[in-house]
Amino acid sequence: MRLFIFIGWLIMSNWAHAIPPSFSITDFGARNDGITLNTEAIQRAIDAAHQAGGGVVLVPRGRFLCGVIHLKSKVRLHLHEEAVLLASTDRAHYGPSMQASPWILTEDAQQVAITGSGLLDGQCDALIQDIYAKLRVGTLQDPEWKRFNPWHQRRPSERNRPRMIEFRRCDSVTIRGVSIQNGTSWIQDYRECSRVLIEGIDVFSNTFLNNDGIDLTDCRDAVVRNCRVNAADDGICLKSSNRNLGCENILIEDCSVRSSASAIKLGTASHGGFRNITVRDIRIHDTYRSAVAIESVDGGNVENINISDIRAINTGNAFFIRLGHRNADSVQGHMRGITIRDMRVEVPRGKPDRGYFMEGPELLIPSGDDPERIHPGRGFPIWHHYGIDTNARKYPHNVFPSSVTGIPGYTVKDVVLEDIEIIYEGGSERTVNEIAPDEAGRRIPEAITSYPEFSMFGELPAWGLFSRHVEGLRIRDVRILTKKPDHRMPLLLMDTKALMLKAIRINDRSINLRELETPSPDHYRLRPWNP
Repeated sequence: MRLFIFIGWLIMSNWAHAIPPSFSITDFGARNDGITLNTEAIQRAIDAAHQAGGGVVLVPRGRFLCGVIHLKSKVRLHLHEEAVLLASTDRAHYGPSMQASPWILTEDAQQVAITGSGLLDGQCDALIQDIYAKLRVGTLQDPEWKRFNPWHQRRPSERNRPRMIEFRRCDSVTIRGVSIQNGTSWIQDYRECSRVLIEGIDVFSNTFLNNDGIDLTDCRDAVVRNCRVNAADDGICLKSSNRNLGCENILIEDCSVRSSASAIKLGTASHGGFRNITVRDIRIHDTYRSAVAIESVDGGNVENINISDIRAINTGNAFFIRLGHRNADSVQGHMRGITIRDMRVEVPRGKPDRGYFMEGPELLIPSGDDPERIHPGRGFPIWHHYGIDTNARKYPHNVFPSSVTGIPGYTVKDVVLEDIEIIYEGGSERTVNEIAPDEAGRRIPEAITSYPEFSMFGELPAWGLFSRHVEGLRIRDVRILTKKPDHRMPLLLMDTKALMLKAIRINDRSINLRELETPSPDHYRLRPWNP
């Protein structure tokens, strides 16, 4: 109820008073040739609107180049439908080494907005080339680019790559209608903001790493609606970096997402947690990792999460729910009250984002590592163990199942999976990493401190659903199918207490709790068979 009251307030209050004055950037000296640097002219227009007590800064037809600009309270940046605002391609315009400023920055402001139907272009290709050039000659410093080598290329640190939009500690924020493309890092981050409306925007950025489409960090009372996101990293992502805050009262609805990471994600940063989150009516395609990922690994609490009406095709994983403990301190979060309902997902055998400019990375084994060796703390070697190891080998594996997992002593509680259909392509192969069902307890690592990802446990003996350290798992009207035979078992539910199964079908077979094997208390599995 509180969320819907907030939406009504936002519609009534934002720019609902007397028509604000307009300030065209061309009246302050901006030129639309795409070459002239207009940073000062655009900033003068913003400052004038702010000093007038509020106003609309107009970006008219044309291509306007600029460096860092600062929006201010009661100022709306409005782009004409044929307007293009171009980010400077000179890294020097974004500040010193390891301190790149966001391109459009707003701090401690109220009633601030970006609207219109024009384009914000981060010009990633040219900006990245300038960053590399400055790194090579030493005018820009960055220790990370020399040691990190995920696709056998050096990657400048995120701190040296400017985000396109960042709002910090703002209240009453509106982002509506614009298109945003070609960033070098996160496309947009709303950090510790309240009363946020992001509506009807298009985000397209497959240009480089860390290209999250939309990030809300420690925000409350926010709506993301009717947006289209195509990103090289997570599509729409909630994060929490402040132990004393967290994301609360968030609605994400009526969006379409394509991602080379996860489409909808809560985490990985999860210090304060996530409460009262609703995600509904989401369309997903060609997504490398999970359609929906819910993660708490930094001590944050996750409560009252409702996911519904999800349609995903050609996606690597349906859902991934993980409670871990990678944070160095003793604070341990909890996770309870998660419902996923009305979900339809098709999972291919191969890489769902193959062919996109910036694909998700293949899983590799560091050279000299034994692929069968268990790493109890971090699990099996996955993407963030590349280092600069050009001799790393591919990690052979079959499709990873959806999963709900806690850690010893800290269970995920009260999870409802209802009206879900997951269709796998099937066609599994026997690998050197294969785990027999009787060895699952010994050989599947806990990976307590690992980066959370659906591949974090390595090859699993189940293809449909894996749960472990769960208390209160209700599965109703769930269908799990394979188009081709998979030699592994469909279900493996370990240390799963208060389990309820009702109307679950595996291919053409209906099963109930009595049909599951129980090798030990609270440990259930369904024998493998060919469909």
